[in-house]
Amino acid sequence: MTPIALDSSQISPVQQPSIEKRDVALFQAAQDLEASFLAEMLKSAGFGKARDAYGGGVGEEQFGSFLRQEQAKEMVKQGGVGLAESLFEALKERADAQ
Repeated sequence: MTPIALDSSQISPVQQPSIEKRDVALFQAAQDLEASFLAEMLKSAGFGKARDAYGGGVGEEQFGSFLRQEQAKEMVKQGGVGLAESLFEALKERADAQ
C-alpha cells in the first residue's frame, strides 16, 4: 500500500489544529535531540569539566552535565548547527506518510 501525502489544502479545518500541534511537538523533539547531540559534543570538547586548580570539587563534577545541557539548549535557540531542521523535516515526512 502506498501512503498518500496530503498538503494543507486537502486537510479539513477540523484536522488542521491537530496537525499544527503535531508539527510543534515534532519540532520540539527535533530541537531536544539536537541539544542532546550538542551537549555530547561539548562534553567531548571538555566544556564543563572540573578544573584542577581552584575547582569546585565533587559538586562541580556532578553538575557539569547540567551546564553542558543548558549551554546546548541555548545554542539550539540561536540556530544550532541545523540538525533540528533536518530532523524535523524527516520526522514530519514520516508522520505525513502514515
